[in-house]
Amino acid sequence: MSLFIRIFLASIALLGAAGAQSPASGNQSTELTLLEIVEETGFLIWPLTALSVIAVFLIIFYMLTIRRGAVVSDRFMNSADTLIRKQDYLGLLEVCNRQEECISRITAKTLTFATKNPTASFDEVREVTEAEGSRQASILHQRIQYLADIGAIAPMVGLLGTVIGMIKAFREIAQHSFVGSKQTGLASGVSEALLTTAGGLCIGIPALIFYSMFRGRVQRLVSELEAAATHIMALLAAQYKQATSRTSTGTRTRTSRYTQEEKNGNTRKT
Repeated sequence: MSLFIRIFLASIALLGAAGAQSPASGNQSTELTLLEIVEETGFLIWPLTALSVIAVFLIIFYMLTIRRGAVVSDRFMNSADTLIRKQDYLGLLEVCNRQEECISRITAKTLTFATKNPTASFDEVREVTEAEGSRQASILHQRIQYLADIGAIAPMVGLLGTVIGMIKAFREIAQHSFVGSKQTGLASGVSEALLTTAGGLCIGIPALIFYSMFRGRVQRLVSELEAAATHIMALLAAQYKQATSRTSTGTRTRTSRYTQEEKNGNTRKT
């Protein structure tokens, strides 16, 4: 960071020296058009342009996809609640396959494991659900990470342009005397240095701002996803307990009948 500050201060000093030695008659407007800025930025304008286009595309894409309806919807939760209470697990699996939500993927993974492994304990089913839930949350976090990468890469590309521009400026100083028309080459190198830095910052700062916004949204959606998955697992646990109790009751009934029949048989023999 100290090296960057030194380069920035040196560029300001060089611009001041160039302006002090410029002709007094040059009172024409020095405002730059967009095309002139692109020409003076050099070849690094193309990677900066590519990063800006990608950043805009990602921001629009995240606005459309990172929303509650794409993660957890009330419609799916109501359908899942009704089908689980009816013990219609195959019907719920069909509903999950038709949906493109994170909670539907978690539920589908859980039901697929439970139907393919009927002897699995409920703890094993819960582990599958937790693993898939962690995977879906990780996907949401990794998706917005690309915007943070652009926010970090764009200023570094601008810093590269700064270094290249300063190299050009100092080469002009080393090869020519710093008087008269030679100021043009010096000012061009310093201008390229400052323009690429400004371009990188103009891309990086908005990218990081939107990344912070989307990160907060993702954290809120992940919390809702965890709550929804916990609710579904609680419903499945209740149904599992009912099925277990019915199975144990039926076993005890059959056992008592068998014992009673044995006692009756022994009584007749006696």
